[in-house]
Amino acid sequence: MDTTIPVSEIMTSPVITLHEDDTLRLVDKTFEKHSFHHIPILNSQGKIVGIISKEDILRLISVRNEFTDKEFGRIKVRDFMSTNVVKISPDDSVGLAAVIIMANKFHALPVVDDQNRVVGIVTSHDLIRYAYQDSV
Repeated sequence: MDTTIPVSEIMTSPVITLHEDDTLRLVDKTFEKHSFHHIPILNSQGKIVGIISKEDILRLISVRNEFTDKEFGRIKVRDFMSTNVVKISPDDSVGLAAVIIMANKFHALPVVDDQNRVVGIVTSHDLIRYAYQDSV
């Protein structure tokens, strides 16, 4: 496995994103519709300001029963997303992505351009698939 290749060669792109003003109900529906586990969150200028995971939503499900469906639909993503987002550039290496993911126990890294706009996402699954592509 060549760990020096750029992340852009293994990342998932395009990426489904949501906005910080969207509701958690929309996040939940997006996770139900798709098989991924992380959604980058954008501000009104289209720049990444957060990330939310399926695990975040699953944790909320136990609390969700205390809310009416209408109340749950009013909770904004910005109030629940992780805001300390570690990002990587499309030109950064697969090896760097692996080190960041392992060191921080992350499962996904948004890939952003020099304008802080999401151009992809690299996940632990992407790294495993790349590492074992010749073995399968």
